[in-house]
Amino acid sequence: MPVVNAHRVSIITPAYKAAQIIGETIESVLGQTYSDWEMLIAEDCSPDNTRDVIREWEKKDPRIKLVSMPANGGPAMARNEALAHATGGWIAFLDSDDVWLPEKLERTMAYARANGSALTYTGFRRMSADGVRTGKQVHVPRTLSYHALLGNTAIATSTVLVNRTEVGDLRMRKTYYDDFDCWLQILKPGRIAYGLDEDLMRYRVLSQSVSRNKRRSAMHVWRAYRELEKLSVLKSAWYFGQYALRGLLKYRQF
Repeated sequence: MPVVNAHRVSIITPAYKAAQIIGETIESVLGQTYSDWEMLIAEDCSPDNTRDVIREWEKKDPRIKLVSMPANGGPAMARNEALAHATGGWIAFLDSDDVWLPEKLERTMAYARANGSALTYTGFRRMSADGVRTGKQVHVPRTLSYHALLGNTAIATSTVLVNRTEVGDLRMRKTYYDDFDCWLQILKPGRIAYGLDEDLMRYRVLSQSVSRNKRRSAMHVWRAYRELEKLSVLKSAWYFGQYALRGLLKYRQF
């Protein structure tokens, strides 16, 4: 494992067919008011020129680092490969189609330290694929436990900051919702996640996004309860009802 710098944030970004949008994502990181970071972009064998685009940005700033996947493995494996190269005491996640507002890292770091938080998340707004239209702020609860998260959709991946000192070795399992599963595993021992209810990220809504397929998403959430968390049918039904209701309220408007 690489030497850990306690103050550095390692930004984990999986990238696949992202040539047209990864530049805007990188620019949002370069614009951060908190400067002690490294951005590890795991390029997952895209059929387009995503890897070449990342290499050009890598030349402009040594904090941007291309991690080349040997074969296409999906988001979880790409994130794990980037995590294996991370040198920061803090881990942030930023998907290749999302962008941060300038104070995202600074505000989240300060909030995490003030609360002694192992996992911190923030509010955000959706934006259209072309970046022109921005939706209303998606608010988040101040805290979430493991059991509360089972029935909640509040944690958006590109808002997450993890204290590596508290959590230790961080890896994602290869499952449909690898991010949701990861947050559950962090909280399962009894940790509490803290939410900063400020608008600090833009979530790009893409028509081909797998998370927009509600029926398929619901099926995989149910499987996560039953197969990964080993919950009974009754408990799974209870949490699924809460999850579905909160998801409906969350997505009822742009």
